[in-house]
Amino acid sequence: MHNGLPPAFIFIVGGLLIPLFKGKVRAAYALLLPVLGFLNLLNLPMGASWVVPFLDFQVTLCRVDRLSLLFGYIYHLISLITIIYILHVKRSVEYVAGFLYAGAALGAVFAGDLFTFFCFWELLTVGSVLLIWARGTAAAQAAGIRYFLVHAVGGLVLLAGIVMRVHDTGSLAFDFIGLDGSVANLCIFLGIGINCAWPVLHAWLVDAYPQATVGGVVFLSAFTTKTAVYALARAYPGTECLIWIGAAMAAFPIFYAVIENDLRRVLAYSLINQVGFMVVGIGIGTQLAINGATAHAFNDILFKGLLFMSMGAVLHRTGKINATDLGGLYKSMPWTAAFCIVGAASISAFPLFSGFVSKSMVMEAAADHHMTVVWLVLLFASAGVFHHAGIKIPFFAFYSHDAGHEVEEAPLNMLIAMGITAALCIGIGSFPKYLYSILPYDVPYEPYTLSHVMSQTELLFFSALAFTLLLLSGIYPAEIRAVNVDTDWFYRKGARLFYRLCAWGFNGANAAGERLVVGGIAGSLARFAKQGPANLLWLVVAPCLVVTGHDAAARAQAKTRLYADLEAGTLAIGFTALAIAVYAGILFLG
Repeated sequence: MHNGLPPAFIFIVGGLLIPLFKGKVRAAYALLLPVLGFLNLLNLPMGASWVVPFLDFQVTLCRVDRLSLLFGYIYHLISLITIIYILHVKRSVEYVAGFLYAGAALGAVFAGDLFTFFCFWELLTVGSVLLIWARGTAAAQAAGIRYFLVHAVGGLVLLAGIVMRVHDTGSLAFDFIGLDGSVANLCIFLGIGINCAWPVLHAWLVDAYPQATVGGVVFLSAFTTKTAVYALARAYPGTECLIWIGAAMAAFPIFYAVIENDLRRVLAYSLINQVGFMVVGIGIGTQLAINGATAHAFNDILFKGLLFMSMGAVLHRTGKINATDLGGLYKSMPWTAAFCIVGAASISAFPLFSGFVSKSMVMEAAADHHMTVVWLVLLFASAGVFHHAGIKIPFFAFYSHDAGHEVEEAPLNMLIAMGITAALCIGIGSFPKYLYSILPYDVPYEPYTLSHVMSQTELLFFSALAFTLLLLSGIYPAEIRAVNVDTDWFYRKGARLFYRLCAWGFNGANAAGERLVVGGIAGSLARFAKQGPANLLWLVVAPCLVVTGHDAAARAQAKTRLYADLEAGTLAIGFTALAIAVYAGILFLG
């Protein structure tokens, strides 16, 4: 007997049934699914359940512990919030893709073996690509194809690692793996890293996420990278190289985000920046660091989702998302502006906001292990995220110059979704003990110490001062109408060049072959085959006409009639058979 269903099943099966409903019934049904899923989650027993035989192995469809439960809670919560956010959407594709995507993420975090994990991991790609393509633009189509190809490669690398690991160990267990020098474990590590948007492997995120639908990008910001963070916390805690990978992730996006014009791309870079903090915590590997990484994943899903929702509301009302095209919207969209500021304060780790109570856990874990360089990088990243997400997003979207947009406030369902998320950001920041109580480890931590509050406030104050002085002096990078090319240059430019070279080489060879074979040899054979029997038959008939006294004009007329009759197939069967026999005889005797 089982006390509940695997969480993924309710979302996936329920989501596939959404097209059967319309209007208010569909809205009520879509809102009910996350609620039913959460009630089912509360009823699941700790440990492994739904263990079924597969070939010579046992696969575990549901494994519940404190780590998977934390991600299960936030995945259900953000799914409900996002469904509220997109209730005005009429097409079913976003609902189906969203639930398929969320269900795949739930399946991955509750998977108790590598095979189950891989199946749901690949299903993540299907759901997320549909959310990108659902926007219906040429740019979204191209970005979705690139996104799919990148994740297909990552999935193949992961599968290769799983196959080799099962061959080496004879086990499908999805627990600690670590890097021990084996190729199998390295492949699994890299396969997860692609979805985690590690440096150099990250361009798929900033390329594709801004092209998704207004609601789709909220789903996207929640699941793929956070599921990868979960997988690293499960399989590779304490892996030292993750510390440096995470530090690079936290630092480098700042430079791109500062000069980026598309505000949803700014948030995509900011997403990588925040995941960097999580990866550092997993690399440190202590209980405090793992708690910090997972708590920050929980909070990031909320405040990053809130920022994407506010920018989505702006895009929905104005049709614009570039900083150069926006400004002055606080007059017509005051609630959206206020919610955006809450998200900005949360991601910037203001006291009493959610980022303050989780980001500091990772930094303290680094300080406890005397990782001075890493701590300084994270400090720089904290100041940088305040520049590009804490100030730049709300400033250029809602304040700055007045772009003259006379629009209505965001739809009510969008405001409700943003209001719930903003309340959670403030609630968690003000009362963190409730979040701390569901973290993987029972480790005491007090974020509201005098030194921490003062140091963070000073950091934010001087960051704001630096932004103001740079902006007033004209040194701050101007917003320009351009696309900043990252490592996606290799497929934006290099892949196009490769395509052109292939088109020139292969299509040129194909054209030459067609001229030689089809137009030349085959054409000649066809013409010969068409005229050959007539020529052979004329060789027999012409002497007979000469002997019988036909003049040149009569022979020419007879020849024309003979060729015409033979081509039209109107000669008597005997003459045709004679022509074929003569022709065949010449071929064989020759």
